[in-house]
Amino acid sequence: MTDSTTRRRLRSGTVVLGGVGLLAATLSACDSDPDKRCVDRDSYTAGKGYKVVDDKYCKDGSSGGHGWYYGGSRSGSRIKSGSFHKSSGGSGGGSGVSRGGFGGKGGSGG
Repeated sequence: MTDSTTRRRLRSGTVVLGGVGLLAATLSACDSDPDKRCVDRDSYTAGKGYKVVDDKYCKDGSSGGHGWYYGGSRSGSRIKSGSFHKSSGGSGGGSGVSRGGFGGKGGSGG
């Protein structure tokens, strides 16, 4: 094998590994809960539900009356019929609560 062949193989291996790393970073940055929305907990109106707000209010670490709302049906800027507890997603349609884990937060809900 010549030096140019060895270098070419090393370069293509670097490209593949770099591409895999980029793909992994992209996938981990994506939200794995497409039905998760940030809502204002104090905005509940009977028949209409909660007001959906920008995700930054739930991501900044200080809840300040905001929280993640899972599932539900959205109508305009409002959402209802969901839950503040993430479903376990089991085959039986369970309603377990995910606690802790990677990126999770412990604590008690209200």
